[in-house]
Amino acid sequence: MGQVAGTLLEQGTRQPLPFANVVLLRLPDSTLVGHAQSADNGTFALSNVAPGRYLLRAEALGYRTARRPVSLEAAAPLVRLGEWLIAPAPVQLRNVVVEGEKAAVVHELGKTVLNVEKDLNSAGGTAADVLQKVPAIAVDDNGRVSLRGNASVTLYLDGKPAPSSLRLDQLPASRLETIEVITNPGAQYSAQGTGGIINLVQKKQTRPGWNGVAMVSTGTRDKYSAYLNLNRRVGAFNFFGNAGGLNNRFRGSSALQQLATVEGRTAGTQQTGYNARRQANEDLRLGVEYAPSEQQRVSLTAEFYKNDLHHTSNFATRLTRGAEPAVALQNQNREVDDLYNARISSQYRRTWATHPGRELSASAGYILDGGTVTTEQRVLDGPSRETGPARQQRLDVTIHLPSAQVDYVHPLDERRRWSAGLKADLMVTPGTADYAVKPAGEAAFVRQAAGSYRYHYQQFIPQAYGSYRHQAGAWEYQAGLRAEFTGLQARVLPAGSATQRIFSLFPSATVGRTLPGDQRLQLSYARRLNRPNFLQIVALPIYSDARNYVVGRPDLRPEYVQVAELGHQVAWQGTTLSTTLFGRFANDAIQSLRSIDTLATRLSGQPDFIARTSYANLGRTASYGLEVSLTQPVTTWWKLTANGSFYRNQVTHYTGRGTRANVTGSAYLLSTFKPTETLAAQLSGNYRAPLLVPQGRLRAVYGVDIALRQRLLHDRAALTLRVSDVFNTRRQHSQLRADGLNSDIRTKYETLVGYLGFTWFLGANKPASTIESQPKGDTGGFGG
Repeated sequence: MGQVAGTLLEQGTRQPLPFANVVLLRLPDSTLVGHAQSADNGTFALSNVAPGRYLLRAEALGYRTARRPVSLEAAAPLVRLGEWLIAPAPVQLRNVVVEGEKAAVVHELGKTVLNVEKDLNSAGGTAADVLQKVPAIAVDDNGRVSLRGNASVTLYLDGKPAPSSLRLDQLPASRLETIEVITNPGAQYSAQGTGGIINLVQKKQTRPGWNGVAMVSTGTRDKYSAYLNLNRRVGAFNFFGNAGGLNNRFRGSSALQQLATVEGRTAGTQQTGYNARRQANEDLRLGVEYAPSEQQRVSLTAEFYKNDLHHTSNFATRLTRGAEPAVALQNQNREVDDLYNARISSQYRRTWATHPGRELSASAGYILDGGTVTTEQRVLDGPSRETGPARQQRLDVTIHLPSAQVDYVHPLDERRRWSAGLKADLMVTPGTADYAVKPAGEAAFVRQAAGSYRYHYQQFIPQAYGSYRHQAGAWEYQAGLRAEFTGLQARVLPAGSATQRIFSLFPSATVGRTLPGDQRLQLSYARRLNRPNFLQIVALPIYSDARNYVVGRPDLRPEYVQVAELGHQVAWQGTTLSTTLFGRFANDAIQSLRSIDTLATRLSGQPDFIARTSYANLGRTASYGLEVSLTQPVTTWWKLTANGSFYRNQVTHYTGRGTRANVTGSAYLLSTFKPTETLAAQLSGNYRAPLLVPQGRLRAVYGVDIALRQRLLHDRAALTLRVSDVFNTRRQHSQLRADGLNSDIRTKYETLVGYLGFTWFLGANKPASTIESQPKGDTGGFGG
């Protein structure tokens, strides 16, 4: 018995073509002998083939069907086709040429891929808006992401760790091509992030000649954005770049109630008010890619981002303590963020035509991340007259992030391969935190030595991994091991330091089986960790207002977690169903804890109290449950996509004794319509159930969005109308309980927003003829 193997590449770009169906037919009667799907790197193999003459056929959504005859002889039973180029497939439909398209949401085993431009509800929005479609993902008011109740999610930008200043609620969705959510990464990924990895892939076109997309959008109540993406491919060179920006204003309201017992007396704080937030972003990205041969490719990219945030809160405060008379105040809190990010990176990729699947890749980069964050608190009498001292804290941050990485994949034959890699990450961040006071009636803030700090933080992480993959008929096995060393040193002046030296091993394994009827079953396991970030480990107090501050803990240890998933995927007659059983079990879980600072309360002289938030390793946490994703065509013009995550979430009590648990989850439903040839519509809704935390509960969040897209001017343009949170129901509500401290916090941001966007397509680019196409299944490669 013999074997037929090869590598599918996209003609023109010569990029690997994954998830293509490869079918082997016996000649002359075209009897089906076997079929397979190409892997992430485009390779495929059909085993147990008897000698004879055959026709090999490759099919992929959006590409021409490719055929080629093959012959196997007893003396030469192995046929290695090498690189097989597949051409894109224009389809003639009533004199309109329509390119094949990717689905808006593709659910694979271990990974969810969001094709941003196919999602109408991303128009005028941010990466945080798009991520709401992934089961078990929640994005809070500050752009922080949690997956299955775990906030330790690692963000990647174009396959590399993202800058620390990156906020998903400030990243325009127009900059992104796809978003990949990997729930259980394998050995080739960094072990950091117990909640998984979110990879944000930016747009980069490779079509010949001039091509591009220009987009402008406006939203109700002062929301504007613009974006331009261009590429020029000439011979072996491809020049690409994009520029964009947004300027948005949001309004909102908040209410806070707190009761505390301080030195035997009850103190209370009640606050109600309104807030206004303005965010302005500008970005520029330029790059060039050079392919001296079909087997080699090198690229250089430079990027610059500027983020500005102005947040003002005006609220009425009522302070009580015991039987003393209540104190009424008018307060104003302001936060001004002036942040920048510069990034330069280079990549090299080498393949061998004589040895399909063999690949060497290397990359190096440097990120400069920095800026200032200024918070101010003022006591006002009426709308503008200042009656008390104003306080200010100004953080001046500079972060240097050089990195280098090399990876190598070597196939032993069509069924076996090994891979290995080395990586080094360095983080150096010096900075200052200056505390200043402006007495009532004075014009300028005066720096206070007491309460001002300087700090220096350095972290070096060398890493290495190796993995082995073996495919035997319908079975596929992969095992990997990653080693990481963490060297950390932090100093805070005038006093305070922290040092850590930790070496850890992270095993991972995947077993997959292809079943009859276009089905696949996969079991995966990985060990991961969550390292404390420098603000969690440095004893540097950061004030959000005059009564609340956050401070790190130098003895905080990493959190280690074991993750296991069992997934099944089946496709039939246009329907795709994916189910995943998962379990996540953590030791030394890092949790934030809120308490009363009795000394600061006594020294403040105020009738209320000072609240302190810090961190601790609190025993064990666990979450286990089921995720389900279904794509179902209802008619030729209507398709439903539904997904849900239901799991039991268990956390350690904030005292460190006992546990608390609840059953929670999330659900998302997307209904896609195409009533005419040029009009597409989407109606979607999501729900996140209440979630337990060590000191309380986060209440449910839910909402509905609607969007329309009309293609114009013979497919040279498109007009998109979107309304987010149609019923204005999305709001944040948290209830916190601790010894001597109860808090109830309600926040309502401006979520009911209408957006109108216009897109102009340049060169070979065209708008989506349909919003999405049927997703293909995963081949079950390592890490999804």
